[in-house]
Amino acid sequence: MELFIYNLLISLLWTLLTGKVSVGNLGLGFALGYIALVLLYPATGTKSSYFQKTMQFVRFILFFTKELVISSYRVAIDVVKPLPLMRPGVIGIPLDAETDLEITMLANIISLTPGTLSLDVSKDRKTLYIHAMYVTNPDELRREIKDGLERRLLEVLR
Repeated sequence: MELFIYNLLISLLWTLLTGKVSVGNLGLGFALGYIALVLLYPATGTKSSYFQKTMQFVRFILFFTKELVISSYRVAIDVVKPLPLMRPGVIGIPLDAETDLEITMLANIISLTPGTLSLDVSKDRKTLYIHAMYVTNPDELRREIKDGLERRLLEVLR
């Protein structure tokens, strides 16, 4: 967490030095600060998970973007076709997520993806119920969500 604060401070310093306050300039300052920390941090001889977590976050964002594009394309094609390929259904997904934050983030990410919607969480918080437009094989859909979204999200959050 300490390195994240340093990275933010470097980003703000960059913005002040360039004299241009914008989201793009803050992002550039953050990227330059990250590169500087990657290059300088080994000289301190201490350990930090900041760099690993940052790469996990970037991989998660790229994975989610890919899933978002694929599902958007699938839904758009189905809307245009004269005979829809939808096979809607409600399925329960056993959760590895335990905290309120983890469950809420997973439910929101599932709902953001076109063709799926989070409906409810069981009282014991062990199962998330979702509605999906394309349920040809419920076990395959469960596996896709558990091995894809949930696993990657938990890597970032834990």
